[in-house]
Amino acid sequence: MTASNSTNPLFIPVQAGRASEEVALQIEAAIVDGRMSPGERLPSERDMQSQFGTGRGVVREAIKILKQKGLLEVKKGAKGGAYVRQLDVGNVSESLALFLKQHPVEPEKLIEFRETMDRTITQLAIAHATEDEKKALLKEALRLEHLLMEDQPDLIVTSELDRRLNIMLARMARNPLFEWVMHAIQMGFSSHDYALYEDTVYREKAATNWSDTAQAIARGELMRALGFIGHHYVLLRQCIDERSGRTNTPDAQFLQEENQ
Repeated sequence: MTASNSTNPLFIPVQAGRASEEVALQIEAAIVDGRMSPGERLPSERDMQSQFGTGRGVVREAIKILKQKGLLEVKKGAKGGAYVRQLDVGNVSESLALFLKQHPVEPEKLIEFRETMDRTITQLAIAHATEDEKKALLKEALRLEHLLMEDQPDLIVTSELDRRLNIMLARMARNPLFEWVMHAIQMGFSSHDYALYEDTVYREKAATNWSDTAQAIARGELMRALGFIGHHYVLLRQCIDERSGRTNTPDAQFLQEENQ
């Protein structure tokens, strides 16, 4: 069935009042439930006026609403019209990243989420990634370590490399949901890792920990990899606590004993 098949219309008439919103909701529902596929052209304005029982202005306003939401794109020319937009990971991540920026979460909640997510991703990456992918992750982790060991590292460059490493690892899990969420997290916020890299006391430890984690993943050593991930977040909590003036947490005491 095509969207323009008048014998079996895709839409039903709407009531006056908030007609444009109702039209937009019907079109959105058709996209979400799969009755309209990415790249498919909506019926002509005339057909939609007939199906919805409304005027051209209402249909155009509904299309404008859905275009702003990123569900439709409008093309001009001989094959012009409104088409269902083909979303990719970048589109999804941008929207989620914007949401995350507008709804900030306290550092501990974010760290808790990232640590749980990283542990799951690491287990899947060890199980599913190719040897070449594991070697590539280790190579980039060693490069990050080398850059961060410089007297005055370029923190913009190292931050970008850290983001790329996180996305590489998420992709190695072979689950697109983890990759999409990781993209959004890296675009919207990080786990405050910048605090580690800005602090000369923690920078070397954080850099070495990344390469140790990648090395364990490359060797298939799951428990060692999870241990290194746990240590990363111990370091991070300690660093953030020191910045905020809190130094009596269990993680802080653990690190103080470790450094003695």
